[in-house]
Amino acid sequence: MELLTGRPENCSDRLEKEIRVYDFLDKLGIFYQRVDHECAMTMEACAEIDKTLNAVTCKNLLLCNRQNTAFYLLLMPGDKPFKTKDLSQQIGSSRLSFAGPEYMLEYLDITPGSLSVLGLMNDKDNHVKLLIDEDVLQGEYIGFHPCINTSSLRLKIHDLMEIILPALGRTPTFVHL
Repeated sequence: MELLTGRPENCSDRLEKEIRVYDFLDKLGIFYQRVDHECAMTMEACAEIDKTLNAVTCKNLLLCNRQNTAFYLLLMPGDKPFKTKDLSQQIGSSRLSFAGPEYMLEYLDITPGSLSVLGLMNDKDNHVKLLIDEDVLQGEYIGFHPCINTSSLRLKIHDLMEIILPALGRTPTFVHL
């Protein structure tokens, strides 16, 4: 696996949603690196990718309340266990569960295994609230998919927090899990 700088030279075999991510990052002047790989559906499958990225690799979870009226994208370190009860208390939403894939597609234009904070660029009506575990901010770099799970990106956490999220009009809620 090789860490490459910027978008692929040839995007003809890439999905439109992936190209939109590169266009967005390039427009903002964000420096990013990329590694292309086989389909990675789980955190276990990402272990080798993580070594190449050398970044805080996030576990991204799309959660919702019981009524499917409130949606949350949670970014947390990939090696950290998730307990619904801990999060529910912090955000004042009981009975959190994993949102169905239809909501991932409808709101973020993402399919399971490809969930990413960059999917928020597709949520024009702000249906999904962003939650970030404070441990994500401990490193210099962060890693996640460009809305497709056959590539992974590495960029500076500072750029995510100070450039990307403001460009998306997003203010995250910080949680401690």
